[in-house]
Amino acid sequence: MIYRFRIILDHEDEGDIFRDIEIRETDTLEDFHNTITQSFGFEGSEMASFYVSDDEWNQGEEISLFDMSEVANQVRLMRDTAVNEVTDDSKTRLIYIYDFLSMWTFLVELAEIVEEAEGADYPNLMFVHGQIPDEAPDKAFESESFDDDDEFEDDFNPEDYDNLDFDENWN
Repeated sequence: MIYRFRIILDHEDEGDIFRDIEIRETDTLEDFHNTITQSFGFEGSEMASFYVSDDEWNQGEEISLFDMSEVANQVRLMRDTAVNEVTDDSKTRLIYIYDFLSMWTFLVELAEIVEEAEGADYPNLMFVHGQIPDEAPDKAFESESFDDDDEFEDDFNPEDYDNLDFDENWN
């Protein structure tokens, strides 16, 4: 079977920028990564990861291009993961991040699953819309913040060294 995906640059200001790609269900995520980088004009030499996502685009399990963990074999790798292992009719969304310094972020959605066309080459770049900007769009990371007027319930004073309750000669 052939999986048809739409890969959309996650941004707010640049207008619609996306690529439609067909890939065999048994191709690896590394094959998919290579196709995505080529279709958007990247060199493909930077670190990248796919993340399994839910319907609200929440980032789940990471599938990495390389194992950079401290303990070997703890990270799922693109080269060992087929496209159909992470997407199907019920799991249609992935997040793809390319170049962790620039944080190019793409929303990847499975549009449909079709029969393989006789004589067609896959992966196949079906459609291109929009030009990628020179720099990755800025991301607004949200977090809870504390007002300056907030008081903590404990009476902790970081400058009160005499009452920190630790042994100065611990070593």
